[in-house]
Amino acid sequence: MRKTAFPILVACAVSAASSALAQEQHTPTLPRQSWSFAGPFGIFDRAQIQRGLHVYRDVCSACHGMKHVAFRNLAQPGGPGYSEAQAKQIASEYRINDGPNDKGEMFERPGRLSDYFPSPDANEQAARARFNGALPPDFSVIAKARGAEAGFPWFVFDAVRQYQEAGADYIFAYITGYEDPPADVTLSEGQFWNKYFPGHRTAMRPPLLDGQVDYTDGTPATAEQYSRDVSAFLMWVAEPHLEARKRIGFQVMIFLIVLAGLAYFTKKKVWADLH
Repeated sequence: MRKTAFPILVACAVSAASSALAQEQHTPTLPRQSWSFAGPFGIFDRAQIQRGLHVYRDVCSACHGMKHVAFRNLAQPGGPGYSEAQAKQIASEYRINDGPNDKGEMFERPGRLSDYFPSPDANEQAARARFNGALPPDFSVIAKARGAEAGFPWFVFDAVRQYQEAGADYIFAYITGYEDPPADVTLSEGQFWNKYFPGHRTAMRPPLLDGQVDYTDGTPATAEQYSRDVSAFLMWVAEPHLEARKRIGFQVMIFLIVLAGLAYFTKKKVWADLH
């Protein structure tokens, strides 16, 4: 009896632990948002991208860098719509480490268009030390690195309608997904509960609050609006040539349709006498 009962008890205990872990690890489906850049003909909302940059500079840049984004990108076609003079002004507000100079010393200077957005920490070790071992991710390609699996058959429909906004949807859901943990869950010091984060336990505190960033265009200064704007901005950061890619793709499709038509009628003409 003992030999039979012991494996059953172990199996029950493992099953209960697995069920509890699965319940904690379960992440709800990401709600899909409406974006101006969605679909085959979508384009970026320039005002929204500029507001998103504002949110990034005022809030996000304290922890996250964008090491693959240059200040000159702000004035390039397909970008946020800044002039070269405006991009130079934004760059000049940053201090860039440079050198060595003639004396062999490193120094700081105002940013230039050729510079990249600096990271808030000197290196990875410094960032981890500042955040108790957690490393804030770089924001350069985070909108393409994050996403969610739709599963069958939904991914087939997503391919047809060219759904590519999973990264922006995830960022928005993550920023707005903070809530109190379940009653039976105890968080460690420095942990927060986010219903959309895998595992739910995240080291980043809720980053945005109502009224935290001043908008000058009359857009509501709410945490939800900040989240939406910075998510759209990070989508542009990850894919700055999105509009050009869609435009070229549409032109290629038109070319292929015309070419297919010409090939069909050429085939009919060549083989007409053999019937």
